Amino acid sequence: MSVRAPFPPSHPGFWPRYWVTLRPYLFFVSGSIGWVGLALGDVVQGVELGLAMLAFFLTYGLGQALTDTTQTDTDAISAPYRPLVRGEITKSAVVAVSLTGLAACALVFAWLNPWTLAVSLLCVVGLATYTPLKRRWWGGPPWNSWIVALLPLIGWLSHGGRPWEALAQPGLGGAMLSAFGTYATFVLLGYLKDVEADRASGYDTFPVHFGRRATVVASAVFGTLGLVGSLVLILPSMSGAMVGLAMWGVGFLTLAGVHLRCLPLVRDEQAGPLLVYGVLGLVWIHLGEAALLRPDGTAFLVVVAVLAVPALLARPSKEQV
Repeated sequence: MSVRAPFPPSHPGFWPRYWVTLRPYLFFVSGSIGWVGLALGDVVQGVELGLAMLAFFLTYGLGQALTDTTQTDTDAISAPYRPLVRGEITKSAVVAVSLTGLAACALVFAWLNPWTLAVSLLCVVGLATYTPLKRRWWGGPPWNSWIVALLPLIGWLSHGGRPWEALAQPGLGGAMLSAFGTYATFVLLGYLKDVEADRASGYDTFPVHFGRRATVVASAVFGTLGLVGSLVLILPSMSGAMVGLAMWGVGFLTLAGVHLRCLPLVRDEQAGPLLVYGVLGLVWIHLGEAALLRPDGTAFLVVVAVLAVPALLARPSKEQV
């Protein structure tokens, strides 16, 4: 453990440590899912599109940092490298900076459409209440996933309209179901790297309660749900944008392969390296969806898909994602 006094946000030493806490290599998760919502319309363009995309990318890290402040007990065992665990930055500072950042992202979307504020607030409330649900095997994956499933709705609303009009929007329900299912696999498979730490900390997560193999099976069920939603979303667009279709297909094949590789796992440290492919599969699925919906952005999305690989490989701990 570090004996250095915590760095406040006013000190330059705070920010590189906060950057580690954000887990920037996972920005691609919320970025790719949010882009699907943006791809459902064509009103947001230029600078507005760039700001919305930046906000979506940052959302994951800011939300992760916020939830990390309530999970230092298990992180102290499974991820002792993290600055919060080492006492190099304080929980109160991380909460303040993260909420400020999330508020800034919400204001970007509100600038595009004030109706997004209600959905953004719902996301923040969900994040703030996640940890108590994570301690229960039935709560963590669906609770975390419904929050992420709101990102395509925010993206769609950014083009205009009101939340209740989303019910009639073709494809949006499929996009949200796809995000819900694929992110639930990310959560469940992610638990496999922290089973012993969660057990020691009193977290009754799905693998602690039912075991690793049952967790992989449950994750596959959620992944199938995500596939159904994704097909509902992209079937009308499958006749074109072959690059997007290839990216989508490789994403689902990668996710399926990760499940097969995870079935025989018996130790936490075996899971970390495999989860990289789970993240890439999720990201490629949603970037493929976005490319199929808006083929004119395919070149940019391919660049994002490629950049996700070195970003994940550069993470500070190979046993963690």
